[in-house]
Amino acid sequence: MANGESSGALKILYGEGNPETAASQAVSFQKAGHQTETAVGRKAVEEALRKASYDLVVLGPTLTRDDRHHLPYMVKKVNIHTKVLVMHTDGERHPYVDANTDTGRSITDVVNKIASLARASQTTEKKMAAGAGAKK
Repeated sequence: MANGESSGALKILYGEGNPETAASQAVSFQKAGHQTETAVGRKAVEEALRKASYDLVVLGPTLTRDDRHHLPYMVKKVNIHTKVLVMHTDGERHPYVDANTDTGRSITDVVNKIASLARASQTTEKKMAAGAGAKK
């Protein structure tokens, strides 16, 4: 994991278009045990990606539809292993998005989606470690 922890905690970059929404929703991620940084607007998300490494980037519903479409490419360009969760997708699936939530889903649903991504990450890390140990 990007933050060097082996627990289910992830280092999350949470991008929103509205600062109040970013602040209020980030609290839910932090309460779930995740280290969360916020970025308001597309340029701020891009800048944060250049400065730090994240396990997960969450793109919130107050970003424009265009931003929620283009930012996943930017995330994967910086680090192919960073997971991307896009909120407010109306069932659409983007090839660079690892998880999504449809319009109207609660923040609890988003936190649960993050937890499932964290579990999947841990399973992958364990398999990779076991494979590396077997090659010695």
